[in-house]
Amino acid sequence: MTDENTHFGFQSVPLGEKQDRVNEVFRSVASRYDLMNDLMSAGLHRLWKDALVSTLRPPRDRTFRHLDVAGGTGDVAFRILDAGGPQTHVTVLDINGEMLKVGAERAGHRYDGRIDFVEANAEELPLESNTYDAYTIAFGIRNVPRIDAALREAHRVLRPGGRFLCLEFSKVDVPVLDRIYDAYSFNVIPRMGRMVTGDAESYQYLVESIRRFPPPAAFARMIEEAGFRRVTYRQLTAGVVALHSGWKI
Repeated sequence: MTDENTHFGFQSVPLGEKQDRVNEVFRSVASRYDLMNDLMSAGLHRLWKDALVSTLRPPRDRTFRHLDVAGGTGDVAFRILDAGGPQTHVTVLDINGEMLKVGAERAGHRYDGRIDFVEANAEELPLESNTYDAYTIAFGIRNVPRIDAALREAHRVLRPGGRFLCLEFSKVDVPVLDRIYDAYSFNVIPRMGRMVTGDAESYQYLVESIRRFPPPAAFARMIEEAGFRRVTYRQLTAGVVALHSGWKI
């Protein structure tokens, strides 16, 4: 693979094409994205996101500015707002307008003045440096064409002392279970996607993209290379997902 190419699932594609292809995937599944997450993970994605927010621990007694990237439907943002105090404000940023539309409709007027939705690219955030207390990205970093650029931008917009948290699929590390997981991923999930959303190809891509993502230790090194310190990760549910953490010091 050359510098001008990247992967889209198991395909090699020109770097400039990946974002458009990813956008089309999420446009196709936006309206039923959260339903499919429930079905695919048997509801476990809710526990994983709860673990993310528990690790974040947004304060209840002071101003807290948070940025949730690739969080268009608001699933993580709403949890943070519920866990934090009245001075918690979340900016939900996503490159896909259809996903943001779903999030805004779900939010309604529940969090007026405490949430906003921004359509933008994680690789080039239209946000001031040293602004946010924390940055989260859940199941979105693997869809970014230039992951290193997105990590550098995360570091830039965080204030000193700010925290980066990333929840992403990982590699199952339990013998036998890993083969069962692969069989389920490649044989069941695309068919489920066709039944629920009418789109098997998008879920085939999402399954393949998980296999192409760096293992946790390698991704942790990428986080460090972006400037973060005290970088750690912990694997959840036998390694199905990993929760990565880093601090801007």
